[in-house]
Amino acid sequence: MTRDIRILRTGALLELSRRLRTVNEESVRASFHRRIRRAAEPLRDDLQRTIRHLPIQSQGRRSGGRGGTSPTTRPLRATVAAAVRLSVRTTGNPGARVWIDRSSLPPDLRNMPTVLNSGRIRHPVFGNRRRWATQTTTPLWWENTVRRHQPRMDREVHRVLEDIRRRIT
Repeated sequence: MTRDIRILRTGALLELSRRLRTVNEESVRASFHRRIRRAAEPLRDDLQRTIRHLPIQSQGRRSGGRGGTSPTTRPLRATVAAAVRLSVRTTGNPGARVWIDRSSLPPDLRNMPTVLNSGRIRHPVFGNRRRWATQTTTPLWWENTVRRHQPRMDREVHRVLEDIRRRIT
């Protein structure tokens, strides 16, 4: 997804990262990495849960419309939820990043996270490119989920930075 969330306190994280490199204590670095990951894991889990339970409404069928089984066996929301990733760096540009890894999605679903976030899904009916259907879902689900977690993550990262700073000084 083009919009990813990063837990960054650029100045404080960079300064602490530099000081951690001079400290030869692996347990401090491991603790720093683990605690930053723990601060971001609830966001990743909530994003996955939100995707899995995202309501998708369809237009009503026209009279005489036929139904049928889906031509694909892969569940859309579970496939997109499985692509949500979390990475943590403690060197270079330190912080945590939560994003959707498009390369882990099937080629025909690579743009689906952006489409789902827009709130409007337009697709051919059972692959027939002469008949199209429009479905709707909750728009901006990504941003709203991130916004709910932002204050908690900021507090947690601040607490981690203070704890680690006390340990290395």
